[in-house]
Amino acid sequence: MVPNAPSQTAEAVCLMRATDQRRPPADRILDDPYAKLFLGRLARAALVSWEASGTLGKLAERLSPGLTAYVLTRHRFIDDRLGQALKGTFIEQLVLLGAGYDSRAYRFAAELDGRPVFEVDFPATSRRKDRILSRRADTLPRTDVRRVEIDFEVDSLAERLREAGFRSGRCTFFVWEGVSMYLTRAAVKGTLTTIRSISAPRSELAMDFWYFLDSPDLLSTAYRMSANLLSLLGEPVAFGIHPEDVEPFLASLGYRVADLADASELERRYLRDGRHVVPGNYLVHAVTVAPKPHRRAKARP
Repeated sequence: MVPNAPSQTAEAVCLMRATDQRRPPADRILDDPYAKLFLGRLARAALVSWEASGTLGKLAERLSPGLTAYVLTRHRFIDDRLGQALKGTFIEQLVLLGAGYDSRAYRFAAELDGRPVFEVDFPATSRRKDRILSRRADTLPRTDVRRVEIDFEVDSLAERLREAGFRSGRCTFFVWEGVSMYLTRAAVKGTLTTIRSISAPRSELAMDFWYFLDSPDLLSTAYRMSANLLSLLGEPVAFGIHPEDVEPFLASLGYRVADLADASELERRYLRDGRHVVPGNYLVHAVTVAPKPHRRAKARP
């Protein structure tokens, strides 16, 4: 990736989301009419080819089996969790960490009902998104979007959010999609600790994790190669954690896991056409819990 350039993987993910629009509404995993707005010239040409012949989609499936289905089901899982949370009244704000070209602020505009959406991302990607949407402002649903530029490895998330009007100590829904695997373990723990410290108990988090497949089969080998390919694009995989270990990991940081969906569970919930989800990734929906009160040591008589 060119330094200070918009994320290439964010656009690739956006292309995958856009492909599902070619299907009839009842057959879609994900309904995202805004995804195609963020595609550059080459990605738009790829989408046209994909829609016209399906050839590109078959090639992509051979190169990375199940990746497109994973991206779509990942987004759908988070959509379902967010939609359920917004039916209540206790969630007061939405934070999209590593927002990329996420369109939830517009797809959920009615459900948000004026609640602010903080889109947190690197400056280059955030500014490109803002330029694209500003040209279409008259056609987009009205929503309160606040862009927050950040370098997750260097900047203070709490400070950047407060500068944008984030209200600390309030119930918040956080989305952290497609980011954690590119950060160090320390950066992941630091962000999760910050999320819990700046929000109220019962705040919610939906995010994905990556883990290293150690099976000797061809699919696992291809999966390991795809991680190496991301390194060549300048976005190397740096953090992974197995599903068996994620619940105690999150519990140590003040979270209770409410839902976990691995590849097989995502297939069960969302796929009806024979497609498969690439293993090695999974989704977690967690809730922040109140810190335990410190017990005072009894004074000796």
